Amino acid sequence: SSGINAEWPLRPGDVAGIFSTIDAGGSGFIDFDEFLKHLRPPMNKNRRSLVLKAFNKLDKTGDGVVTIEDLKGVYNVKKHPKYISGEWTEEQIFLKFLESYDTPNEADGQVTKAEFVNYYSGVSASIDNDAYFDLMMRNSWKL
Repeated sequence: SSGINAEWPLRPGDVAGIFSTIDAGGSGFIDFDEFLKHLRPPMNKNRRSLVLKAFNKLDKTGDGVVTIEDLKGVYNVKKHPKYISGEWTEEQIFLKFLESYDTPNEADGQVTKAEFVNYYSGVSASIDNDAYFDLMMRNSWKL
């Protein structure tokens, strides 16, 4: 026998099911971000709780989406080097901030709770120690 069935007892339909699960966007291709999202372990309850507290701190309107309007109440750009130099406006700084949490290649100037959790799932996967993750989140977000 040859192919994937020689190594794993998977039927062709199993492979198609796995592929469609990972290809969340339905593009017919698995991009790197989709692959990583399904490869990394889920966050434990304590880590997820900290991430949600940080999100809720940003989401001033409580609508489940962080926008520029939400950031105006929690993020002061006045000391940002590009604001001081006049290179960027307040809105540009906010958009750049949001972009870092947004779905890669699909930035829309808004960050959903799912996108924020996904971002921190990646961070979490690279930090083995729960106490360090806790400290990092509390210090970063002043929780």
